[in-house]
This record gives sequence, C-alpha cells and structure tokens, in this order.
Amino acid sequence: MRMRVPYKSALGVVVLAAAAFAVIHWRFADQPASAPAAASPVPVVTAQVQRHDEPIVLSGLGTVQALNTASIQSQVTGVLEEVDFVEGQTVKKGDVLAKIDPRLFEAALAQAQGQLAKDTALHAQAQSDLARFQKLGKEDSIALQQVADQQFLVAQDAAAMEADRGLIASDQAQLDYTILRAPFDGVTGLLQIQIGNLIQPSNTMGIVVLTQVQPIAVVFILPQADIAPVQTAMAKGPVQATVYDQSGAEQLDVGTLLSINNQAMPTSGTVQLKAIFQNQQRQLWPGTFVNVDLTTSVVPNALTIPTNALQQNDKGQYVYVVGADKRVSVRPVEVAQRLHAVALISKGLQAGETVVVQGQYRLTPGTLVVATAPSDAPSPSTASAGMLP
Repeated sequence: MRMRVPYKSALGVVVLAAAAFAVIHWRFADQPASAPAAASPVPVVTAQVQRHDEPIVLSGLGTVQALNTASIQSQVTGVLEEVDFVEGQTVKKGDVLAKIDPRLFEAALAQAQGQLAKDTALHAQAQSDLARFQKLGKEDSIALQQVADQQFLVAQDAAAMEADRGLIASDQAQLDYTILRAPFDGVTGLLQIQIGNLIQPSNTMGIVVLTQVQPIAVVFILPQADIAPVQTAMAKGPVQATVYDQSGAEQLDVGTLLSINNQAMPTSGTVQLKAIFQNQQRQLWPGTFVNVDLTTSVVPNALTIPTNALQQNDKGQYVYVVGADKRVSVRPVEVAQRLHAVALISKGLQAGETVVVQGQYRLTPGTLVVATAPSDAPSPSTASAGMLP
C-alpha cells in the first residue's frame, strides 16, 4: 500500500529548495569571471632585409670539356719499344710519351745521307770538268757542244743533290715520328697498346688520349631570350662565369665567358655558350655536369632576404613581417631573382625590416612571435607550408 504525502509537506520542500538556489545565486552572481590565459608567443627564426649591390645572374646547365683533346697515334709503322708515362700523369708540352723501334728509320736516313754525299762528289767533279772544258773551249781545243753537255751534267748533279736533301728530310721526319711527344700540357688517360705490339697509323684508337685540363672549358645552354643581355654585357667587357657542382651548392671555380654559339638549337630554343676556367684546384673534370652562373649586370643598393622567407598563395608571393610590437603582418612582395638561397626583392620591403624565415606554418596576421635560434625553430620543411588563411 502506497503512503500519501500531505500536500502541505510537499509544498514546504519546494519552498526550501528555491530559497537555497536564491542564496547560491546571490553569493556568486557578483563575482567576476576569470580572464582567459594570455597566448604564448610563437618561436620563429627571423632575418633582416639587407641592402647591398646584388649581381643579376643567368643560370644554365653545362658540361665540362677539355680545352684540347688528342689521341696520341703513331705516324709510322713499328714496334712499340718504350712507354715513358704513367696512366693519369700530368705531362708538359714536348714530354716524351712513347718510343717506337727506330732502327729501320735510322738505316733509311743513313742511306739517304750517303746518296747525298755521293751526288755531292759527282757534282764537284762535274763542276771541275766544266771549268776545264770552258777554258779549252776558249782556246778552240774542244767543241762548244761538249762544254754545253758538261753544263747540263752539272745541273743534273745539283738537282740530284736537292732530291737527296728532300729524302733526308723525309727520313729524318720518319725517324722523329718514332718518338711520340705531348702536343700540349695535359693529363694522360689509360694506355691502349702495350709494349712489344706493332703499331701503325691505321690504329685509330692510338696509344693514349691526352686531355688539357688547365685551363678547361665548360659548354652550357641558356634560353635564346637571354642572349641579348649577355651580348650587351660582353660589349662592355669580360663577363664573369661562376661554375658550381651538379647540386648547385658548391662553388668550383670562377672564369670568363669565351663565346656564344653562332646559332640557336631550334628544337629546344636554347643557345650554347662556352666559358673558360683556369681550374687551378683541378675540381673540374671533362665529361661532368655542372651549373654555370653568368653575371650580366649588378643592381646597386638592392634589397635581399633569404628565400626561406617567401611564401605563396593564390594572389602571389608574400612574407611575414615582424613589427615593433613583435606581432606579424602579411606583406605582398615582388621577387626579381632567386639565387643560392637569396631573393632579390624589387617591391614590398624596406631595408632593416625583419621577416620570418622559419616557423611560418603557425602564423596568422597579428600573431605574437619571439625570435629564436634556427635549431630551436620549427623545421624549414613544415615552415615552407605556411599559407594565408
């Protein structure tokens, strides 16, 4: 059986509850709400906008080429008797590289010299007889025809002597060809023919390939649209060329532009150029790929920032600029050139302003930032993903 609560008792409980709620509300209604915690500054890496003279550079991919290359081949047939170099050795012009057995050529030279001596003696005898005949002819002791015949004999002997001298010169040259010399300063390659083998002019591969690496050339390409400023720069004087490794990170040498090819490649719309480098440190080697920077002009008092500061959205490029209150603002910029992690700014910044170069992915306009060391900042890979909201 359920018990029934009197109506007056239930009403009392409700009144007491309402009174308790009113007391609690009165105690806490006038208390101020707690303020939210202040946002912590975002750590970023910053850099100042620099003002200095900045070169305008055209960049192209190139290939290192030996300034001169020669396959050391024999001009006579004979047995390779001696090799006087080590593979990979640096040699000077005129150094002996190899020798061919000279005996047959020495014998031929000696024979030609003997024939010259014989014809010289005959010529002397003929001249003596001519002088005697001419004297007798004046006395009418011999016929004039005999005097004339003797004159022809003297001329024949003189011609024979000239032929002998030519043969001696030829045999001497053949003998000289048995000694193979370096035609220029260079570096020897791998030996192609071993000692004891018969070599002859028909051996197209030669004994060794000699390459000149000091100085050395680099052939590279530029778009045909870039040729006009290059020609303008060449008209003013030597144009500096700087060569970097294939990654573009390490500078290898500084040289001078030598020439522009006389025609463009129609299939690619590019033009070949050649630059010369002294290659004192031997960091350039024939056949390797390199990057070449060609300085065509210099912009005085240019503004530059690290390329890591640049961000991109659908409206173009921008940077985060740190104000005096340590808060960032978005600044659109125009970039004239990017070169080796440095951006040349043509519009949008002033010298001395501070830009964010790492940590942009956490930023929005008005964010409070604090400068920190690069090692403590967010990674550049994530920073580069920063976009305007």
